[in-house]
Amino acid sequence: MDDPKENYRLYMENAQEMLEVAEELLRNNHDNSACNRAYYGVFYAASALLYSKGKSYGKHSAVLAAFRQYFIKTGEFEKRWSDDYKIIMESRHTADYELYDTLEKEDIVVIVAKAQEFVEEVKKWLQERDLL
Repeated sequence: MDDPKENYRLYMENAQEMLEVAEELLRNNHDNSACNRAYYGVFYAASALLYSKGKSYGKHSAVLAAFRQYFIKTGEFEKRWSDDYKIIMESRHTADYELYDTLEKEDIVVIVAKAQEFVEEVKKWLQERDLL
C-alpha cells in the first residue's frame, strides 16, 4: 500500500463500524455482544495509534501494554485512557467468557460510551497529526 494514510483510515473505519454495531446490539438487548464490539472498536483505534509508531500486535494484552508504553508513559494521552481501555477489555472478557459473572445493562451502556470517547480521542489525535 503506497499511502500510509489508507491504513489509518481502515483501522478507524473498522473502529467506527464496531461502535455502530455495539449500539445496534444494545438496542436489541444483545448486551454481551455489544460489549464485545465496543472493545473491538477500542482495539482497532489503539492499533491505529500503534501503527503511527511503526508497531503492530495481534495479542490483545500486547496492544494494551504497547499503548501504555508509547502513549501513556510519554504523556501523549492521559492515564484515564489507559484505565478506560483496561475496564473495557476486562468487561469484554467477562461478557465473552464468564457464564455466571454477568454485566448489568447499565454497565455495558457505560462501556460503549467509554469506547466511543476513546475512539473519538484517537481520531482527534490522528487528525491533529494529519494522519487521517
